[in-house]
Amino acid sequence: MRTIGLIGGMSWESSSEYYRIINESVKEKLGNNHSAKCILYSFDFSEIEKLQHEGKWRELTNMMIDAANKLKDSGAEFLVICTNTMHRMADDIHKKTNMEILHIVDTTAEEIKKKEIKKVGLLGTKFTMEGDFYIGRLKDKYDIEVIVPDRVERDFIHNVIYKELCNGIIKESSKEKFKRIIKNLAEKGAEGVILGCTEIPLLIKQEDVDIPIFDTTKIHAEYAVRYSLKDES
Repeated sequence: MRTIGLIGGMSWESSSEYYRIINESVKEKLGNNHSAKCILYSFDFSEIEKLQHEGKWRELTNMMIDAANKLKDSGAEFLVICTNTMHRMADDIHKKTNMEILHIVDTTAEEIKKKEIKKVGLLGTKFTMEGDFYIGRLKDKYDIEVIVPDRVERDFIHNVIYKELCNGIIKESSKEKFKRIIKNLAEKGAEGVILGCTEIPLLIKQEDVDIPIFDTTKIHAEYAVRYSLKDES
C-alpha cells in the first residue's frame, strides 16, 4: 500500500469526506481492520480564502509547495490535493517537488469518458468556473466540452460554497437553487454535471437531479485508493 499525501483543510468539511471515503474504500477492498496509509497536511482555510480573494496566487502556490514538501519528507509517496480550485497550481507543485499528483480533473474526466458524455456542466468556485486550468484541461486533453452557469448563478454558487458549505451550513433553499441551475445547464445541452468543488456533494446528490453528476470528491478519493493499492482498473 502506497502512502497517500493529502493536502487538505480547504475546507476541513470536504477533507473529512476524503478521509472517510478513502478509509471506507480500503476496508471494502481489503477487509478486516484495514485502513489507509495516509498523511494529512491541513491548512487554516481562513488564510487560504483571504489570499484567494485577494488574487495572491503566487503566495498560495508557495504555500502549497511547502505543504507538499512537508508531506514528501514525512513519507508520502504521491499527492492528493483535496480541493478542485487549488489544482490551479498542480503543475507548479509537481515541478518544484517532483511529487506525483493525482489530478482531480484527470480522474473526473475518466469517469465522464466511461459514460461517453461529450458535454458537461461545471459547478464550482468562480476561480474554477471562470479559469482555464479546469475547463481547458478537459477540452484539450479529453475533448470534453464544458458549459458554466451565467454570471448571476456563478456568483450565487460561489457565495454558497464559501459562506455556507465551508462552514457546514446546508440550506434547503440553496439546494433548490442549485437544482434549478443544473436544470438550466441541462437545457443548454449538458449531458452531465461536474460537482467541481469538493463541498458541493454535501448539498447535491444524484437523486436530486435528472442528469448524471460527477462527484469529484468521491471520484478523486476512490481513485487515490486504487492507485495506493496499485489497482487502477
